Amino acid sequence: MDLPIFELETRLLAQLDLHRRIIIQAPTGSGKSTQVPQMLLDHGVLGDGQVVILQPRRLATRMLAARVARERDTRLGDEVGYQIRFDDVTSPGTRIKFVTEGILLRQMLSNPSLKGISTILFDEFHERHLYGDITLVRALQIQESTRPDLKIGVMSATLAAESLEKYLHPCGTLSSQGRMFSVTTEYLAKPFDAERETIWDVAALEFERLVGAHPDGDILVFMPGGYEISRTIQAIRATRASKGFVILPLHGELPPAEQDAAVARYDQRKVIVSTNVAETSLTIDGVRLVIDSGLARMARYDPHRGINTLLIEKISRASADQRAGRAGRTAPGHCLRLWTAHEHSTRNAQELPEVKRLDLSEVVLTLKASGVEDVRAFRWLEPPEPRSLDRAETLLKGLGALDWKTGAITPMGRRMLSFPVHPRYSRMLLAAEEHRCVRPVALIAALTQGRSLWVRSEGRRMDEEREDVLGGEAESDFFILMRAWRYADKNNYDLQRCRKLGIHATAARQVRPLFEHFLKIAQSEGLNIQETPIPDGAVERCLLVGFSDHLARRLDSGTLRCALAHNRTGVLASKSVVQKSPLFVAGEIREVQGKELNVLLTLATAVKPEWLHEMFPNDFNEKHEVVYDPSSKRVIVQEQKLFRDLVLESRQSENPPRYAAAAILAKEVLDGRLILKSWDDAVEQWIIRVNLLREWCPEMELPSIENEDRLAMFQQICLGAFGYKDIKEKPVWPVVKSWLTPLQRELLEKHTPARVTLPHGRKAKVTYSTENPPMISATIQDLYDVKEGLRIAQNRVPLVIHVLAPNRRPIQVTQNLSTFWKDDYAKIKKELQRKYPKHMWR
Repeated sequence: MDLPIFELETRLLAQLDLHRRIIIQAPTGSGKSTQVPQMLLDHGVLGDGQVVILQPRRLATRMLAARVARERDTRLGDEVGYQIRFDDVTSPGTRIKFVTEGILLRQMLSNPSLKGISTILFDEFHERHLYGDITLVRALQIQESTRPDLKIGVMSATLAAESLEKYLHPCGTLSSQGRMFSVTTEYLAKPFDAERETIWDVAALEFERLVGAHPDGDILVFMPGGYEISRTIQAIRATRASKGFVILPLHGELPPAEQDAAVARYDQRKVIVSTNVAETSLTIDGVRLVIDSGLARMARYDPHRGINTLLIEKISRASADQRAGRAGRTAPGHCLRLWTAHEHSTRNAQELPEVKRLDLSEVVLTLKASGVEDVRAFRWLEPPEPRSLDRAETLLKGLGALDWKTGAITPMGRRMLSFPVHPRYSRMLLAAEEHRCVRPVALIAALTQGRSLWVRSEGRRMDEEREDVLGGEAESDFFILMRAWRYADKNNYDLQRCRKLGIHATAARQVRPLFEHFLKIAQSEGLNIQETPIPDGAVERCLLVGFSDHLARRLDSGTLRCALAHNRTGVLASKSVVQKSPLFVAGEIREVQGKELNVLLTLATAVKPEWLHEMFPNDFNEKHEVVYDPSSKRVIVQEQKLFRDLVLESRQSENPPRYAAAAILAKEVLDGRLILKSWDDAVEQWIIRVNLLREWCPEMELPSIENEDRLAMFQQICLGAFGYKDIKEKPVWPVVKSWLTPLQRELLEKHTPARVTLPHGRKAKVTYSTENPPMISATIQDLYDVKEGLRIAQNRVPLVIHVLAPNRRPIQVTQNLSTFWKDDYAKIKKELQRKYPKHMWR
């Protein structure tokens, strides 16, 4: 009853009764996760129903349920229970149920009205996990349609409450400041050097320095994952300062008993080395000192692999503040950050919501299964990027989970939803059951999740060692990778042995738990995970199923250039073992920026054309196109056989349709790639004259000649031709002049003449321009009887006159010669007459 959340109890019950929606903002340690569900049960808010509390993490889900069960003096699974991916500890009598976020969304498929559920509480909502967002939207839709009695609460330590209030309106909002003691924050003096030292050694060194200055309370060390935690514990135990401490790990992959041990009370001081599960989801009493690595495993879409991966990244400033706050729960505390103050200022203020950084294919499939036909019109809390939705739908169609034409979920898609993994691997595991190769496919799935198993080759000797031990012949680069992992696993990830073959021992070590995780999923869904003989081509077919959108075709045998789907090209990695295969799928597609952008295809697996026909019979089509061949400079008929939009076979033939050939050649001429010799400056001037006369004298009703009209002219000129040789010397004036009637041509010559006659009979060429007035050039002698100027287009347009000396160099530019004769001529005549005495001068 001393917990700060009880200050809100009366208002909470009143607001929830009034609005049926409520936002509770209270810091970690205030009791909201454990006490709010009990308040609702004890005050009869639930009626005969159940309160479901959504948690972002499995560990917190189980431990919170256990804590509430202890507080209520009941066996876990009776009145209070929990359900996570592979563990359902509930009973028909469970009233308070803690679940991970994806569990409830999946339950909504089979129980769309949420029968038996009275209230849903979204805990730690500030973390903005994708499934939490989607489940909130679906809960609101259910509340607004079939279940107006359903109550919804959103709880968090930190929230952008204003935008959430607007989204949930009408709703009540409650806030508790909690009880926090001051926490001093310290940074490293210089940046941590990952090339020369490990993060766990730095943490152990700082632990040894700090424990003397902070003699009271427990210590919480944040590390990104299980391997880093175990190494940190080893490093701390090796210090003298660790004597008398209980040192314990805390992360989601530990057995429940070891997780419970980390949060238990001890007579001795303890050190808990934890992932970010201890950041907000759990309260660990007695912590006075926090050592923060500043790292966490973050789920993010990897465009190279086409899946979501967990990568170690720097946490945001907001997460760092949450971690520091763990030291100030029961007394003043201290936090050491293993990065510099300057580095802290450059970190992101907050993590991006998962909807902005994850592949959405699994969520889109779930939404489709729940009846959402148009995912773009879905009531997103924060809309994803349109290209993310496009990418997800295209992938799901390729996997057979959605119909190519309608976008509706298929029976295969519904079956894939049974597997709580990325759709690529749920589809591959289903195919693996059919082809009797579940174990190797599960291993491949594990190998693709983390960082690459290979380190950069150190030269020919390492390559030869690797080939001797692992072999170089295989139908897939994955097979070499699997041999490498088995070698590392067999040798207990020995650094020396792994380094000799260029295997990253740490990355290899992290594969084992993932492999076992995927096998557990497969077994839970009824797949056979026993070691059995694997039929030829079985694993390759499964990889084709999962990565059919990464299908590539070699363009020639002399290079490693390849064609890909979506009109892309790439280059097969030079060390790939499938260089002799004309067709393959790439497990990774990487964009490498050099002088130009190159697309590198790695982790390739050879496939056979007959497999495509067997497995994707409806994804083939044939296309007949009339195209221009730049090499022969001819129009040809191209017959293509395509798998989706990737050309698998291409044949060429002559004799295209006359009009189609003319249109294609005309476009090449219009774009300047083919030149008609007779289409010279005189033709261009004629077209400009037509357009200008139309503008100057609209009553004459001349047609305009724009780009599309030029194209039509070119098509007439090219009619009957099939190549550049046929049109290069063709006359063009008959077609060009036919654009005007005989009367219009007379008007053109009269009012925008190509040449104008001067007083002494000489003809001066008129130069027309779309940007400048028309102009002529003439010597002084030819202009003696032109008193003012010359005009065309029914005297509406004056000509610009370039007055030339006898040497044909301009001395004056004007539209009216009267000023020239009056002011400038005498002086110019005096100078020029000396130079050119034989010319006539007036």
